[in-house]
Amino acid sequence: MTTPVKYLLVSLPTSISPSNDKEEALVALRSTVSTDYGTVFPFPIPEFKIGTLDALVQQADDLAKLDNACEAVVTKVGDSLRNILEGDREKIAQQKTVNDKPVEHYMRSFSWNKVKYRADKPLPELVDALHKEIVSIDNDVKNKYNQYTQVKTNLTALQRKQTGNLSTKSLVPVVDPALLIQDSDYLETHLVAVPNPLTKDFLKSYETISPMVVPRSSVRVSSDAEFTLYAVTTFKKHSQDFVHKCRELKWTPRDFKHVEGGKEEEQREVDRVSRDERRLWGEALRLGRTGWGESVMVWVHVLALRVYVETVLRYGLPLEFVCGLIRTTPKLAKKAKASLDSTYSYLGGNAFGRDKKGRVTKDDSAVSSDMAAAGHVADGGEYSAYVYYDFELD
Repeated sequence: MTTPVKYLLVSLPTSISPSNDKEEALVALRSTVSTDYGTVFPFPIPEFKIGTLDALVQQADDLAKLDNACEAVVTKVGDSLRNILEGDREKIAQQKTVNDKPVEHYMRSFSWNKVKYRADKPLPELVDALHKEIVSIDNDVKNKYNQYTQVKTNLTALQRKQTGNLSTKSLVPVVDPALLIQDSDYLETHLVAVPNPLTKDFLKSYETISPMVVPRSSVRVSSDAEFTLYAVTTFKKHSQDFVHKCRELKWTPRDFKHVEGGKEEEQREVDRVSRDERRLWGEALRLGRTGWGESVMVWVHVLALRVYVETVLRYGLPLEFVCGLIRTTPKLAKKAKASLDSTYSYLGGNAFGRDKKGRVTKDDSAVSSDMAAAGHVADGGEYSAYVYYDFELD
């Protein structure tokens, strides 16, 4: 079983290094995290057009919502892949790629897609483009997956008719049409599936459960491990009474009408739906594979924008920051975060009372709520003195 991976996105001012140099700041970040807790990769983010402070605060809020939406889509597409592949972990892992390469490769070598999302466009346009793309991916994958599940349900129902017991399966290959009274104005043949433990009671009482049942008309048609199928003749005017009483006694009336060539037609229908199911399985799998990779790319671009916007809000202009991606595990992520807090808690200034780990103390809950509203609280709910986001791609 593969070890789960967690990613931490951290943005820090270059002033964490004495020279104010970006490369040295990245070295300082690597030194803080250390290889014991994870591996730090540079996460380059281009400069974007920014507007007023009020606009940035609004964009931070929009991006937070879009971040959640992207995560939900990645999860949903992952769930559809798991269902399509019936939970086979190895096969699922093979499908979860980005541009036909492992996710780790994409994350390690992330580069802003300047062709698709031009950095010289205003931030609201970029946010809108990313939002439209994730909605489109979600709809495409969902529609195809729903088509597949519907056909799969239909196929299961048809197969159940062929392989189920006599209370549910198709009676076309079971019933000899010679047993049925057809083209009579007064008489009608009913087929009743009786649970095997109740057959004696059935034979004793079927003639008297409703008026005008033809005496000694029951014929044993077939039986399996659970049910025995009987044919019984009644007068049509009392057919509904007979059927109703059968259900009350837990005998199962079966609707059946003989159609010439019905057996062959049923098999053709099963074959047709089976072909549709295989075709849609392949289409849903291909779309799920590409949809997962594309939704991950959109999500990571949204996270990059979140980092950029919050970096501007926190550290101000001119922008001098370094962004690092930390690859770690859910267990080691806590230790990496604690090390970051210990080293960079001073970036929060004196506005907060902090414990030894640099976290806001409970006495500052009101202030923390204000910071949360402004987008300065980490995803875990604790105030972070620096720009910090964590996420998983499993």
